[in-house]
Amino acid sequence: MTNPDCLIMDEPSEGLAPIIIQGLWEAIGKLKEEGMSILLVEQSAHLALKLVDYVHVMSKGQVVYSAKPEALKANDEIKSSYLGI
Repeated sequence: MTNPDCLIMDEPSEGLAPIIIQGLWEAIGKLKEEGMSILLVEQSAHLALKLVDYVHVMSKGQVVYSAKPEALKANDEIKSSYLGI
């Protein structure tokens, strides 16, 4: 598809070497800067938080927390309970 309105990615870093992940994250960042809407599902919170404007934490199919990345970074309870951080 050419010129999509939204890019949906599910675990794009899964199984990739760190150097490949770095390049992938740079490419995703460029798409974001160009105005592309992106829905990103990623278990690696530290990677995802570098790119996102808003975060939803899910557990057992339910959204248990929604906030801006800065709020999540400051919420030790959510990080320890759901993200293993």
